[in-house]
Amino acid sequence: MIKIGLTGGIGSGKTLVANMFKNKNIPVFTADVEAKKILNDPSVVQDVSNTFNISLTGDGLINKSELASIVFNDKAALEKLNSIIHPKVHERFQKWILNIEASYIIYEAAIIFEKGRASYFDFTILITAPKQVRMARVVQRDHSSEEEVKLRMRAQWSEFKKKKLADFIIKNTNIKQTQQQVDKLHVKFLNFSDK
Repeated sequence: MIKIGLTGGIGSGKTLVANMFKNKNIPVFTADVEAKKILNDPSVVQDVSNTFNISLTGDGLINKSELASIVFNDKAALEKLNSIIHPKVHERFQKWILNIEASYIIYEAAIIFEKGRASYFDFTILITAPKQVRMARVVQRDHSSEEEVKLRMRAQWSEFKKKKLADFIIKNTNIKQTQQQVDKLHVKFLNFSDK
């Protein structure tokens, strides 16, 4: 089974592209969704709360906006959070893939290159879009300020840096063209898996 790492900066359209593959019955593991679930795990809540000295919500969960304001302003803090969450995400992925039968699977995550994970995959796809487009998407989607989005963008590598490492690049500015690029890659991956 071929493993494809799907990545891109915030607002690039990773979820849109992942859904296009899902619509072709390709199994997709979404690391960000799993990370959010893990962040609600009681042992992780305690660990994160103690590490960052964060107050809990009335439901006994991490105050996510408080956590975001800490980690997106401090690279060392973000690294610390990732070191708590990411090994657990990878464990879940390893369990998930055991039950999958498919020609190929997609692993969607924001920081595949940043975490030195590219070599784990047979191929990587980078989703790109102009910075202003990405910013507008995130402001609209998350109701964040431009300043908050800029902070989150600065915590990730630039597209320029990631383009040098990606096996395939999907430009996501026009939904019809994005779909066409996904269609081509789908055929390519099916051909690879048949060999």
